[in-house]
Amino acid sequence: MSISIHDVSVPVFVNALRSMSAWLDKAASEKPEADLLIGRLAPDMRPLPAQYQMASDSAKNAVARLAGIEAPSMPDVEATFAELKERCARTIAFAEGIDPAALASGAEREVELKFPNGMGYRFTGQAYLTGFALPNFFFHVTTAYGILRSAGVSLGKPDFLQHLGPPNIRTAT
Repeated sequence: MSISIHDVSVPVFVNALRSMSAWLDKAASEKPEADLLIGRLAPDMRPLPAQYQMASDSAKNAVARLAGIEAPSMPDVEATFAELKERCARTIAFAEGIDPAALASGAEREVELKFPNGMGYRFTGQAYLTGFALPNFFFHVTTAYGILRSAGVSLGKPDFLQHLGPPNIRTAT
């Protein structure tokens, strides 16, 4: 059995973005939004909204590059939890709207990343997804989670892995 580029991209991005959106609901019920929006883990790191924006960008750009299409433009203007949740929703809608067949050739597609300084990387789609896109995406997801946790929001592993739902194996006691 083989696993498709779609299977290891779209559902992974969507599940994490849905979790991130739910974290904002929990955060809003426990802490002042204004305090959390300026939160960061270290002085040289970007604050919470930027982590959401960069997770969104990582997901939508990865899916678009692998499908060989343009990603939708999403300027980084979100300044409230509601706006961050809407960005998550738009990113999810875009990713879920990609036909899995469009990603079928993504594993072999050449993906080139160019940075403003003129440097960059060239990958096959599979190497891009597994070696850059997913690690970069989860860096920002985990950083957002860490910012909220460090601010005292009562998030735990079940919030990070909420897509699993309750355990589905029960042993007799």
